[in-house]
Amino acid sequence: MGQSQHVYLSLGSNLGNRHATLQKAIFRIEKKVGKVLAVSNVYENPAMGFEGDDFLNICLATLTKLSPTDLLDAILEIELHFGRDRSGSEGYKSRTLDIDIIFYGKEIIDLPHLKVPHPQIQHRNFVLKPLSNIAPQLYHPILQKDIRNLLQECRDRSKMRKTKLKLFRNRSGLFAKLQFIAIEGNIGAGKTTLSKMIAEEFNAKLVLERFADNPFLPKFYADQSRYAFPLEMSFLADRYQQFTDDTSQFDLFKNFMVSDYDIFKSLIFAKITLQNDEFNLYRKVFDFMYKEVKKPEIYLYLYQNTERLLQNIKKRGRDYEQKIPPEYLEKINRGYLDFIKDHPEQNSIILDMSELDFVNNSSDYETILEQLEDNIILADF
Repeated sequence: MGQSQHVYLSLGSNLGNRHATLQKAIFRIEKKVGKVLAVSNVYENPAMGFEGDDFLNICLATLTKLSPTDLLDAILEIELHFGRDRSGSEGYKSRTLDIDIIFYGKEIIDLPHLKVPHPQIQHRNFVLKPLSNIAPQLYHPILQKDIRNLLQECRDRSKMRKTKLKLFRNRSGLFAKLQFIAIEGNIGAGKTTLSKMIAEEFNAKLVLERFADNPFLPKFYADQSRYAFPLEMSFLADRYQQFTDDTSQFDLFKNFMVSDYDIFKSLIFAKITLQNDEFNLYRKVFDFMYKEVKKPEIYLYLYQNTERLLQNIKKRGRDYEQKIPPEYLEKINRGYLDFIKDHPEQNSIILDMSELDFVNNSSDYETILEQLEDNIILADF
């Protein structure tokens, strides 16, 4: 690998969820090719040279250390990842993803399998228009004209419209669309650890539940029936106060908020621990408070089997948690799943953590981020 080169790519899609494909392709280019410097507006235009659905097209600028042939190999690998195989004589037809190298620095490349600048650029509005968004003065080393002039002279009269779709250079930009993610789970599921990792990577404000100082908690684990009601009421008061304070004060220097709890957990735990008459009283207070609190745009529930939960609880070594019975953990889990089922309007993700170790395995952590990424791309926030 030599010096970094500015490379301009054209991307198009006319199959499947075109917007999601282009966004995920940009992230993969960032990973496999190099830093994405700019992304154009998104344009929609008819298929050219064949009958097919309309394309979404963009251009982007990247900085890469890959050689031209290595860059081509990386692009073919990315296309294949999204379901396109160029190995046959494909011709013009619909495709989930099409990536072309438009410029590679100022170089002129003439190989049997790679010609740069792309030989058809001057005839294609769907390349010139998005390219003019991000590099209007980019100079064509063969035609000796800039992109603005090529666009003015282009005879392509196919209908093309600028869409309102937004694409992001990297995952951090996409995540910054959000205001608030709540990460929930059973005792020992790893919600606090994951919240901290996401907050650090994406510059998010971290909202952590403060519960270790609750004087009723050790007493509750020793004598549940006696201390359940004061415990749940004190939790509710503390959570409401903290949650309201933390989520109403947005940090201008942070991209979004991520919390290791959602205040609805108060009702889930109370339903398990309280007698019916106590719970009915508790719910009246809770319903009043819940109307006032901020709701997450994504509710991520980390599902973990009871055996792994008990292992995690033992490993973190909080004395008052060591005697938690498995049946109690199973009731909590059912409570969360019932809550998600009963609130279909909520944007919930249930993630099975049974085979994942996101702390020690970076690919498992990436799996979680991809789930969040897919949800944000497909949801209309």
